[in-house]
Amino acid sequence: MNEKMTAKNLEKANTLPNTSGCYLMKNKEDKVIYVGKAKNLKSRVTSYFNQSVKTPKTEILVSHIVDFDFIITGNDTEAFVLENNLIKKYAPKYNIRLRDDKTYPYVVVNFAEPFPRLEFVRRPERTKNKVIFGPFVTGSNIWEVMKLLTKSFGLRDCTLRDFLSRKEPCLLYQMRQCTAPCVKLITSEEYDKNLNFALNFFKSREKSLESLKILEDRMHGAATNEDFEHAAILRDQIKLLTDFMASAQQKNTELHGEAVNVDVMAYHVGDIEVDISLYMIRNGILLGHKTFHFAVADMMEDVHEEVMVYMLQYYTNTFESMPDLIVISDEDERLKSWEQALNESLKLDNKIKVESPKRKYKSLYDLTKKHSEESQRIRLSNQESIYVGLNKLKDLLDLKERPITLECYDVAIWQGKSPTASLIYFHDGKPDKKRYRHYHLEERPEGNNDFAMMQELFTRRLEHGDFPDVFVIDGGIGQVNSVLAVLKEKNVNVPVVGIAKSKTIESAEGFKDADINKSDERLIIPNRVNPFILHKSPALFRIIVQMRDEAHRFSRKLHHKTEEKRLFGDKIKKIKQKK
Repeated sequence: MNEKMTAKNLEKANTLPNTSGCYLMKNKEDKVIYVGKAKNLKSRVTSYFNQSVKTPKTEILVSHIVDFDFIITGNDTEAFVLENNLIKKYAPKYNIRLRDDKTYPYVVVNFAEPFPRLEFVRRPERTKNKVIFGPFVTGSNIWEVMKLLTKSFGLRDCTLRDFLSRKEPCLLYQMRQCTAPCVKLITSEEYDKNLNFALNFFKSREKSLESLKILEDRMHGAATNEDFEHAAILRDQIKLLTDFMASAQQKNTELHGEAVNVDVMAYHVGDIEVDISLYMIRNGILLGHKTFHFAVADMMEDVHEEVMVYMLQYYTNTFESMPDLIVISDEDERLKSWEQALNESLKLDNKIKVESPKRKYKSLYDLTKKHSEESQRIRLSNQESIYVGLNKLKDLLDLKERPITLECYDVAIWQGKSPTASLIYFHDGKPDKKRYRHYHLEERPEGNNDFAMMQELFTRRLEHGDFPDVFVIDGGIGQVNSVLAVLKEKNVNVPVVGIAKSKTIESAEGFKDADINKSDERLIIPNRVNPFILHKSPALFRIIVQMRDEAHRFSRKLHHKTEEKRLFGDKIKKIKQKK
């Protein structure tokens, strides 16, 4: 079947035009599983289906391809942009996916609200009436500084809903930490002055000194009026704000004090993974760094091509402020194409420049390169690689390819009441919370019946298709067998494993081991004589246990909500009956 399909696709590929564009590979469910770009569509797509030597990853991809579509573009830059948009739209299984869990803090002021306040935000939305300051360096205590400025200048600290509903001043007014704009005890003009004094600390050193002088005058005024307690509070606040100013003005020495916004990017290719390091400089300050990594085996293209596609995903999805310049080592022609694609995707007023490291940025680039190498070395030395863990699962289940998508299930119930279940979805060892699901299950006359509930859960789940590479069950051999029975009945061929502690396993028929540690986590694998001790593979242990813990948290969240609703409803019924 695969040979016939490959021959058919090769015949179709040979009819493609010799122009630039994107191609979309589809599986038997007509789902897009891979998106690629090419300067020459015919040449690139035919290479998938001819007899030339392919990487193991490409061979696996081709075995799933039933058909493909293509889109012609005017040039390579347009293909870059289109590929990025298609990856975001379809989230194809075999494309390297962006994972960026680290964000930097910002201070946001929404001038669309009456008497605006300072808000601490990690993922700011850049709309017309919002002014955004940041990002701020990790360790800058910006949360504390923001709260301090709010108190020092008497700014509103409540939500808009509380602000609009308040009829009298709150306790903060009595504590002299708010000017009570909610009940008009300060005019909007005076409030705006105080707000501007606070915002000066996020602007320039000169502006910061102006606002600091205001606080010092207020401190001396309080001391003159013998309000020593308030004067002492202002003194402490001034000390903290002075320290913040000193750290905020510390420029990167290599940039000679210039106010520049630069990202320096480098990558390292190891035997198992590719690591990307990104050093971020904002306003001449080394803000911090981000690291990304993906498996070498996942690459379908040249490593640099894959890195640039990955980083285009990053810049078009990130909440961080944009640099004026991105420094990365490459040929000028390819950098120019990527620069055009980046700017066309972002549509910013100020274009971002992309260039190779010159003398000015050479040492920063070398530092970034070294960081990518060391990040990979330390992660592998500590057995923290996601791909090592997933490859171990592949070997345990005797799969042809490394599992990419995993779903974990947990049932929550107490004394037979309000049974609920959760579906937790992981992509390449990381949670994808948009695909989490809750299930309300039926209460049963016999009370707790984990096996029956697991069968009900999977009967409903299988109706929706789009199955993962592996199902993970929170439970022992009994729960696993219950799921296998449903899969067999529905003619679905997806591997199933269970996770259980040793005391659970010992009570199950067929698993006896007097020497095991009671706290050991075990992976239940069908047709395996003994379960696998997860501690033997720290990388796999982290993934499976994290999934199980997430499933616990998520299922119990709905269970507690449902149980509270049931108990509250019962009490109301009893009250009505008494009446």
